[in-house]
Amino acid sequence: MRIDIISAVPELLESPLNHSIIKRAKDNNLIEIKVHNLRDYSTDKHRRVDDYAFGFGAGMVLKIEVVDCVISKLKSERIYDEIIYTSPDAERFSQKTANSLSLAENLIILCGHYKGIDHRIREHLITKEISVGDFVLTGGELPAAMITDAIVRLIPGAIGDEQSALSDSFQDGLLAPPVYTRPAEYKGWKVPDILLSGHQAKIEEWLHEQSFERTQRLRPDLLNEGTGQK
Repeated sequence: MRIDIISAVPELLESPLNHSIIKRAKDNNLIEIKVHNLRDYSTDKHRRVDDYAFGFGAGMVLKIEVVDCVISKLKSERIYDEIIYTSPDAERFSQKTANSLSLAENLIILCGHYKGIDHRIREHLITKEISVGDFVLTGGELPAAMITDAIVRLIPGAIGDEQSALSDSFQDGLLAPPVYTRPAEYKGWKVPDILLSGHQAKIEEWLHEQSFERTQRLRPDLLNEGTGQK
């Protein structure tokens, strides 16, 4: 898989894309991630990529021609499954979306910045819009890193124990159950006896009950959508 990320502030992506699972996946040639500095495609002598909005309001807007330039160049080199724009007014990112995107071969993620992007980019160049929540950030770099991380960890081989990814919260529409490790007792706080019993069938039943209870208590909206029903 290849992910191309377009950003006006690429420095914000250096750390999250070069450590932990993403770094191992890159080192093992499971994923190729290229970050493109939008300013490199500006024809302005000051490398400007933004301008004032027509008609109303304060704030700067990313210009259509510079975004079109980089996207057109990338599309001339390969076919992309999706061209994604990160925006707070878009479809909410979910594990289901991450699962779907992890099957793609090539993706572009355009990071919004300033007041936003020229709406014609959204109308004519973007194929999918994603929000990571109902709040506004300075730019789309952090959401792009989050989306990339969620996708990469699903690629076979990215995580040593692939069952670990499959048991994460939201994979089956439920929150993950509580987890414990050694010691079995600390300051009088004990690990539930069932987890020490060695009876795998009963343990699995208990884990599912805990997942359902936590989802019902903390995220009942997931059950209301019907995704958590078995």
